Amino acid sequence: MPYRRVASYLAKIIGIFLLSLGALPALAGENLRIAVAASLQPAFEELKPVFTQQTGLMIEPVYGASGIFVAQIQEGAPFDVFLSADTDYPVALQQAGLTANAPKVYAYGSLVLWALPDIDLNQRVAVTLNHPKVKRIALANPQLAPYGQQALNVLDYYQQRQGVQAKLIYGESISQVTQFIVTEQVQLAFTAKSVVLSPRFQAKGHWIEIPAESYQPIGQGAVILKYGATHHPEAAKRLMDFLFTPPAQTILERYGYRLP
Repeated sequence: MPYRRVASYLAKIIGIFLLSLGALPALAGENLRIAVAASLQPAFEELKPVFTQQTGLMIEPVYGASGIFVAQIQEGAPFDVFLSADTDYPVALQQAGLTANAPKVYAYGSLVLWALPDIDLNQRVAVTLNHPKVKRIALANPQLAPYGQQALNVLDYYQQRQGVQAKLIYGESISQVTQFIVTEQVQLAFTAKSVVLSPRFQAKGHWIEIPAESYQPIGQGAVILKYGATHHPEAAKRLMDFLFTPPAQTILERYGYRLP
């Protein structure tokens, strides 16, 4: 009898252990599909493997303009989490009942003026915008990208919008703005500090940080979407929590973000 009791007890323990093993791969094998603001791409490419190493969860990021993602999510696009370049877009989704939680600011972004090597950046912003060699100035579409909207605020602050209107070239997102400057289709570009600090682009031209008082703070919001809460609730929460851990915050700081 004692032997049978011990054997039965061990069988139960082994059964529970095997069930727990079976549950782990189910979570670890989940793929999270994340809508990620294009300005966050350089930093997120470093965040992604750290998150996977810590959790076993795989991430499939899709990069683009925050405004475009809002339209896609409203049409039912299967994203689990939305990492916007502002808080207004996530709040709009929350008000439409398409999120599982209130947006939370994971970082504050900064605007820079990025230039080709032969453009002098040692002058005031207004002087630089009117440099004789500057024929085209790129910024992200302000109707879709928060950094583009803040670039317009900079132009208004320095009373330059009307004077440089004919020079402005609009990219769909920060990614397209990057292509404009890297391929030298423009001489100046308003972009995110996170982009110019990327190792990939550090040797491309030069840049100056735009004074913070000339535009509104760029608080970037993260939110779990209804799709994520329904299909991958635990995994989506793990990603949200990860953004506020020391390893993630260290990476964000390295890319020029200020922490909330």
